[in-house]
Amino acid sequence: MTKTALVVGASGIAGSATASLLTEQGWNVLGLARRPVDQAGVTPVAADLQDPAATQAALAGARPDAVFFTTWSRQATEAENIRVNAAMVRTVLDAVRPAESVAHVALVTGLKHYLGPFESYGRGTLPQTPFREDQARLDIDNFYYAQEDEVFAAAARDGFAWSVHRPHTIIGKAVGNAMNMGTTLAAYATLCRETGRPFHFPGSQAQWDGLTDMTSARQLARHLLWATTTPAAANEAFNVVNGDVFRWNWMWGRIAGWFGIDAAPFDGSVLPLEVQMKDDGPVWRALAARQGLVEPDLARLASPWHTDADLGRPIEVMTDMGKSRRLGFTAYEPTDDAFFDLFAQLRAERLIP
Repeated sequence: MTKTALVVGASGIAGSATASLLTEQGWNVLGLARRPVDQAGVTPVAADLQDPAATQAALAGARPDAVFFTTWSRQATEAENIRVNAAMVRTVLDAVRPAESVAHVALVTGLKHYLGPFESYGRGTLPQTPFREDQARLDIDNFYYAQEDEVFAAAARDGFAWSVHRPHTIIGKAVGNAMNMGTTLAAYATLCRETGRPFHFPGSQAQWDGLTDMTSARQLARHLLWATTTPAAANEAFNVVNGDVFRWNWMWGRIAGWFGIDAAPFDGSVLPLEVQMKDDGPVWRALAARQGLVEPDLARLASPWHTDADLGRPIEVMTDMGKSRRLGFTAYEPTDDAFFDLFAQLRAERLIP
């Protein structure tokens, strides 16, 4: 019997990759988003998760076997992040509860589980890297913990299995996404090439020299499907990264080379993209008009604040995948390939020249 998946946040980086993989694997896919986008094989469901009644109505009659929760809503404070994002998880799980069809719920969170929320991101006393899933929660309010607790409570009530997936920074395509390093770096490199500005690494010495890893959206999608269909992975939290490690002092030159520019020497100075790109909106709009690009609004492509947060960390950050490997997940994707595939896709779809 064909299974049905509900992908919450289907228009985002993780959600769109997950929906695509599930359709390839023969699932019926319901793609829930506030503003759904067309995606082959995906049935769009429009709902605002901050409106429980509307979400209930939108999902009336839906009978998903699995729910993949891949979205969040950024708020001004962590207290608001907790209130809003916990409620969004609760709203979805309450909406699908009457059908009594859900066997598994997969929740995507991330490394803020270990690093803390944006209000205290990468500061204070931090766990030793590589991060491992059995490390205790930080003694600090964190909306990821609140999201997990909603899933755990609903699972205890309704009897479904769950999995939690903690990717590092995700590489993938989604226009209008709030956390999008790959497309941000593509837009930045394009602007540097077009204006003749130097392609400066914006982050810290620790990130420049230290080891790190990342997660392609395709790798995350494979991991979500694996956990959902592998009994031994039920009721577990997992890190999920590509499987390689690198240093930005190597990757930066690789990215520069793809765009046909030189990487500027790094002298240890932090040069945030939010500052470097603050006046680039009109420059991008003119470039888009001249080159026939489909998205003239730079703010819908680039999220400098998030890339600055990742590349400005004062410690090296990487994760351990041993738990997944022991249970049979062996997929791997080189991170430079993930970047290059994304850049090629952005160019093919006329999002960058």
